[in-house]
Amino acid sequence: MNDTKWRELQTAMYELKPNIPFWRTRCVDNGYETPNWDGDWIHHFYAGGFETIEWVEIQTTDDKQRSIVRLVLKKIHVPGHETEHGFKVYGYIRDGAAIDYI
Repeated sequence: MNDTKWRELQTAMYELKPNIPFWRTRCVDNGYETPNWDGDWIHHFYAGGFETIEWVEIQTTDDKQRSIVRLVLKKIHVPGHETEHGFKVYGYIRDGAAIDYI
């Protein structure tokens, strides 16, 4: 995804307060995964820039929050899918991999 789309996601998640979901990322360069869920969508999410985010997992804690996040992600139209924890949004897709949009 490009920086504009990442910023759109960042802003949309931040604006869900007080129901802001937590997130964690994986780095495309070295495979490092953020070990803990983080709720700071403004400073921490952008701390290393967007260019190395392979994916971001968005954690939802209940059905209401999941429904709200799903609606926002559909509106933004990002590449990803639902997971056990919530959603996974992709910044990079591995060669040969197919991905749907939320």
